[in-house]
Amino acid sequence: MVISPERQARQASQSKTMGLLARLGLAVRGVLYVLMGLLALQIAFGSGGEEADNSGAIQTLAAQPGGEFLLWLIVAGLGGLALWRLAEAAFGAAGPDGHKASERLMSLGRGVVYTALFVTTLLFTLGAGDQKSTDSQSKDLTAQAMQDIPGGRWLVLLAGLALIAGAAWMAWQAVAHKDFMDRLNVTGNAREVVEKLGMAGYTARSAVYVGIGAFLSYAAITFDAGKAKGIDGTLRELAGTPAGPWLLAVVALGLVLFGVYSCCEARWRRVTPG
Repeated sequence: MVISPERQARQASQSKTMGLLARLGLAVRGVLYVLMGLLALQIAFGSGGEEADNSGAIQTLAAQPGGEFLLWLIVAGLGGLALWRLAEAAFGAAGPDGHKASERLMSLGRGVVYTALFVTTLLFTLGAGDQKSTDSQSKDLTAQAMQDIPGGRWLVLLAGLALIAGAAWMAWQAVAHKDFMDRLNVTGNAREVVEKLGMAGYTARSAVYVGIGAFLSYAAITFDAGKAKGIDGTLRELAGTPAGPWLLAVVALGLVLFGVYSCCEARWRRVTPG
């Protein structure tokens, strides 16, 4: 009996190997967010040098003893995340809502983002590329969109508003409905701890992305790509608010908690629909 390529791909998406790759990826995501939060805390208290984003976290790991091994572990994890999310987009995810079109579309978007991060990190590890900060990437993409695409300014504005709405919706879902817990097989006292970590972590991460969307929208309104900011620039702006560096410190701590929560996901999440 000949098994069709589609069925082979579906079986692979539900295999133990895919599950292990997904768990490795979630753990790697957790490590990156913990480092991003710690870098942001350093900025809040005046001792920060690296960018508080993925690029800063990866460069920090590269500078540690055994940095090359750590980088390859990050590459493997990001590759696993990308494959897992793309498999979810193609065949559906675990959980009651995993086959909804909206959920599969979100998985596709996440898969594309993780694929891009995987490629840039792989090139950096191979010594064939630089780790550009999210600020530089945001400014470059915004400028390219507004200059090279007809109506690009309005597309950038739409993207910024969509990012604000999407991030706010995710925070609301996390706090009001705790929907992220539906994806986890965790019980007892650990469940309560993970729930609190997820609520705090998702709220902090959403706040950062609301800020990124606001700056993206402002760049479109002013027709100035230089106004766009990534994770690092958005976090640094928090220190300039009336609340001062303490607001940045609170959000940074939330990012650390999201990283810890992500490691809990690596342990307890249902990663395959089979």
